[in-house]
Amino acid sequence: MTHYSHSSRILVALDCIIFGFDGNELNVLLIKRNFEPEKGNWSLMGGFLNEQEDLEHAAQRILFELTGLKNNYLEQLQTFGAVNRDPVERTVSVVYYALINSQQQDTNALKTHNAYWISLTKKPRLIFDHDQMVEQAIRQLRYKAALHAIGLGLMPEKFTIPQLQKLYEAIYNTQLDRRNFSRKIMSTDLLIDTGEKDANSATKKGKLYQLNTEKYQQYLTNYVSFFPELTLT
Repeated sequence: MTHYSHSSRILVALDCIIFGFDGNELNVLLIKRNFEPEKGNWSLMGGFLNEQEDLEHAAQRILFELTGLKNNYLEQLQTFGAVNRDPVERTVSVVYYALINSQQQDTNALKTHNAYWISLTKKPRLIFDHDQMVEQAIRQLRYKAALHAIGLGLMPEKFTIPQLQKLYEAIYNTQLDRRNFSRKIMSTDLLIDTGEKDANSATKKGKLYQLNTEKYQQYLTNYVSFFPELTLT
């Protein structure tokens, strides 16, 4: 028995904005399309929602197909539904953004999808409304990174405090005071001293830290201000 009389077909797509950090710059993962429409142009990684699939599972699937990674920070951003946003067929896109440790990615998966890491400062024009999606994701990332410790999800397993500071400077496109940043981050108990030194560090203070996963989960789920002053930048 049919309960709904609406007969028009509207597709549901998912687009993923995947951020990574290379040690100096914040990057976004883009694909050079080898299919129509817009063949040869740049776009986000996306796909269509399967009939027996939840939105979150679909976003996780797309992220895994492109990077080979699971259980990364993934958050629904916004729904884009302008009537003519896709020239082929009426499509509503549910957008997610993800933060991944790019050192752990599956490079073969990237090659298969013709995907490349590109600095946000050098991002080319994207198809459809994908530029708007990225701009909205950057705003949300900056807001959330100030209130929660989500930025640490972009770091490798072991890192120095100066490397972590570079990440936050890349996110907010601003310089931070070294002493204040170090004092603030150490007061959170989020870092565990590994007792190791960074062999590539130019100073003797290149201590390597790793994430305190228990504290990290608290900062993700509780209402704790991480760097509230950065919401003003």
